[in-house]
Amino acid sequence: MVFDFDGTLAELNIDFPAMRRAILDLMEQTGLSSGGTSSLPILELIEYSETVLAALRPPETRASFRETAYGMVQHIEMEAAQQGVLQPGVRELLTGLRKRSLKIGVVTRNCRAAVYRIFPDIDRFCHIVLPREATRRVKPHPEHLHGALDRLGVQPASAVMIGDHPMDIRLGKAAGTDTVGVLTGTTDREALIREDADFVLDRVTDLLTLLS
Repeated sequence: MVFDFDGTLAELNIDFPAMRRAILDLMEQTGLSSGGTSSLPILELIEYSETVLAALRPPETRASFRETAYGMVQHIEMEAAQQGVLQPGVRELLTGLRKRSLKIGVVTRNCRAAVYRIFPDIDRFCHIVLPREATRRVKPHPEHLHGALDRLGVQPASAVMIGDHPMDIRLGKAAGTDTVGVLTGTTDREALIREDADFVLDRVTDLLTLLS
């Protein structure tokens, strides 16, 4: 079983609107137009900006933009992590899953430092944790989930991706796993059903009931 982190195992409290504003402001300061980028998630917005800069500006401009942008993103993530908590019953859930001899992974677009600030003993409960620094392409690209499954030694057909966002369901579908949506983020049941989630649960701890 592979889990998303924020909104699934941990409460979702990252200020994504502030994060987007910060990146858009940086783009403007760098002379980049934000036109046509409204549908891009934040990390993809940074990648888009880097691609444009690579074609138009010296390499050091792109490098400076990337360093500043990711510094802004991590600052907001760490501010959220200071107040971050796990969803109720997460440690008990993961313990119960491991007792069933299930391999447990986490894939997240969040940074490693924020994950471990919220869940410092996560390695006691999960066999593999892949934050964004640990993959070349972050979810919803299937490479992120495939990287976790490769390390776990599990084939996609024998795995489940669990998350609170449509992106998590799309990730699982693209990677070839079953999917479970949970309603502890900002996405409603209908949105997860539209993504063709195999199951939708009120909370991640309901997995134990689903498996019983």
